Amino acid sequence: MSAPQKTESLGESAARTAYDLLTAEDDGRVCRDIPEQLCDEQPRNFTTHVLSLSLTKTADALLNPKLILSWILTTLGASSFVGLLVPIREAGALLPQLFIAGRIRNLPLRKYAWALGSGLQGICAAAMALATVSLEGAALGWTIISLLILLALSRSICSVSYKDVLGKTVGKTRRGTATGSAATVAAAMTIGYAALIASGLFDKISIVITGLFLAALFWLTAGILFTSLRETAGATEGGANPVKVARENLRYLVDDRELRLFIITRSLLVSTALAPPFMLALKAESMQNNISGLGWLLLASSIASLLSSYIWGRLSDRSSRKVLLLSGLGGGVSLTLTVIAAQLNWLSLTWLLPVLLFSLMIAYGGVRLGRSVHLVDIADQDKRAIYTALSNTIIGIILLLTSLFSIVASLYGEAVVLAVFALMSYASMASAYLMREAQA
Repeated sequence: MSAPQKTESLGESAARTAYDLLTAEDDGRVCRDIPEQLCDEQPRNFTTHVLSLSLTKTADALLNPKLILSWILTTLGASSFVGLLVPIREAGALLPQLFIAGRIRNLPLRKYAWALGSGLQGICAAAMALATVSLEGAALGWTIISLLILLALSRSICSVSYKDVLGKTVGKTRRGTATGSAATVAAAMTIGYAALIASGLFDKISIVITGLFLAALFWLTAGILFTSLRETAGATEGGANPVKVARENLRYLVDDRELRLFIITRSLLVSTALAPPFMLALKAESMQNNISGLGWLLLASSIASLLSSYIWGRLSDRSSRKVLLLSGLGGGVSLTLTVIAAQLNWLSLTWLLPVLLFSLMIAYGGVRLGRSVHLVDIADQDKRAIYTALSNTIIGIILLLTSLFSIVASLYGEAVVLAVFALMSYASMASAYLMREAQA
């Protein structure tokens, strides 16, 4: 008597169809490096990853501290807080990972940690929307900053848990496709949202508030969806505390010239991440009256990320050192031109600042890919975790210190801050030039 056939639900059938379309199965190694009992669940898990990540990446763009939150604060009389947004978001998502990694390691099923982090981000986004409706000035500024701190902490929970869950639920040859597909969907949705803002057909505050509420909905939905993953219990022992790893291996900062040069280069290139809010502040007055300017900036940023990622990735596989060097040059030129344009009052031209931001975000894309590939390639398997812990700790501290640029901006103006960022980008070229070819 034959075994009964397992019937697929409508949802499982749709998941398998999506999985087949995106992965284009052409070999038999679809279950590499995942528990054998999850092999049959891979189409469902793969699709869940794509849907969940698409929602959270889109939510990230709808909240975007560099542009959306910066516009809210500058428009509603809290421009003095703009310089705090990116340092808090980046350092707040980075440094806590060093302290919570061990605790998350103790959880057999880590999908619930990711779902919790996503849900908390959704609550923060909804609270930001309500604050934008009811507050302005310093009260709004402090509220947004406080909520952003909580959002960044929640994001760190997702960052720590996600790679482990992905590794247990999606095969080795399908992970890049899952994350890449989600990034593409999110980019398309962001471009559509940016086009709506750029059209100028909607009330300037209402459309941004609607975006924040949508971000909240997306994060909450993603968290619920993620809990449906079929995940096996993972090992809960053997997890090293990254803080302890960094403290016990400080000698590498003295002994390893390549690691020192990498950290110096990465530290100087944080300028490309910090600059956009200050660029937006240069046109704050005109954007208060015409929100379409924000739409064009968001559109420029989204298209730059979409177009540059693949090219920078290919170049990084050839020479991550040269990618970082070129990114420093590109960032420096973009910021220099921005300062010149501000001094000559050319930013009144509607198209100029979006073009300058587009070029800066191209450079920033190179920074993100180049630094990631270079760190992996300069370290062997035994040192990789040590180098990551050391560099993340130092960069997190530096990002917190960069919040002081908001004081510089309030005293001397945004153009001075952008000039300093341009010099930092140019300086990164020297240290990048001295690094060895990691791919040689």
